[in-house]
Amino acid sequence: MGLIVQKFGGSSVADAESIKRVAKRIVETRKAGHEVVVAVSAMGDTTDELLDLAHRVTLLPAPRELDMLLTAGERISMALLAMAIRSMGHDARSFTGSQAGMITDAQHGAARIVDVTPGRIREALDEGAIAIVAGFQGFSRDTRDITTLGRGGSDTTAVALAAALDADVCEIYTDVDGIFTSDPRMVPRARFIPRITSEEMLELAAAGAKVLHIRAVEYARRHGVTLHVRSSFNNKQGTIVYNPAGPGLDAKGAPVEEPVIAGVATDLGEAKITVVGVRDEPGKAAGIFTTVAGTGANIDMIVQNVSAASTGLTDISFTLPKSSAQTVLNALRAEGYTDLQHDDQIGKLSLVGAGMRTNAGVSAELFRALADAGINIEMISTSEIRISVVTRADSIKAAVTAVHTAFGLDAETEAVVYAGTGR
Repeated sequence: MGLIVQKFGGSSVADAESIKRVAKRIVETRKAGHEVVVAVSAMGDTTDELLDLAHRVTLLPAPRELDMLLTAGERISMALLAMAIRSMGHDARSFTGSQAGMITDAQHGAARIVDVTPGRIREALDEGAIAIVAGFQGFSRDTRDITTLGRGGSDTTAVALAAALDADVCEIYTDVDGIFTSDPRMVPRARFIPRITSEEMLELAAAGAKVLHIRAVEYARRHGVTLHVRSSFNNKQGTIVYNPAGPGLDAKGAPVEEPVIAGVATDLGEAKITVVGVRDEPGKAAGIFTTVAGTGANIDMIVQNVSAASTGLTDISFTLPKSSAQTVLNALRAEGYTDLQHDDQIGKLSLVGAGMRTNAGVSAELFRALADAGINIEMISTSEIRISVVTRADSIKAAVTAVHTAFGLDAETEAVVYAGTGR
């Protein structure tokens, strides 16, 4: 008998019938002899609806009260799911994040886990019950307040519980059959990936792939948690996300060489800011990015142009989440940077694959595919297993389709999307 942590996203528990279907799957796992812990998201679009309600009440909701409001969504899901399981003759107990021992820092809206003390969960399991935990939320010991982990935080809740309970596997249930070479909503012929390294998955998540949250992937990699991404709408095998330190294995368990390309991710959630006319001398870039860091914004790509010989001035461009752009612009202006350009109509495309480090010609093939499709590149960023480019937002669908085909990632049939956003 093993211990399995299962996470179900909002699209998997969107209504009463969906909750009953999920409850049946959980009960089947329990009947197979496993101890089961479940992390659950809010039903459907509940979180978005609560956010909209808050902003209709006030333009600037207090962060503490917003967290109190948003955690209600997961509490509804956990209670209904526990009721459904109990109606099937199995003991189930629901727990809020704080009851489950999810201890976080005091940062409302984006709290980070500092400790997990799942004593009540372990007690429930020892008594034969199925434990249902509200995802996305925790409790700060410093302030004694309820906190939230940020959007996608239920993935992180599940992985943290799996690590703390030494689970055999953490199953992430979603509305697609697993991980694909690209988003099936944008590239219908995206190909299913049966196994992928945590390193590749981390790059895909960072580049905009929505099937797994980046913090959850990093937590799993750091604590040795095996992830199993599956559909809650069928019993297909799904995708295993494994530690690259071990041998690469194919779907039958045989050793294989790593593929060159794991997938292509896109992100339309970023903006570009350019600081024009910066003196090309030591300390200027540090001043700019110290100011940006003070706003808490996460910088993604950075490009500094060659300075003009006649003026000694250069331009520095960087990308960041659209939601942070205005705050950063205001901070830079306050520090005397007045010549600023803001562009929120960009899209990022990222090609990811662990095999890149030993395969020449990947960059050339990428740029050739984009050129043949008439796509102009504005920025480029690379790592050992990723190449990212920025282009126009209205070109991103054509770009990902061209690149996906150029690298032979197209499947023979179209992928099935059962519900919502991919989580």
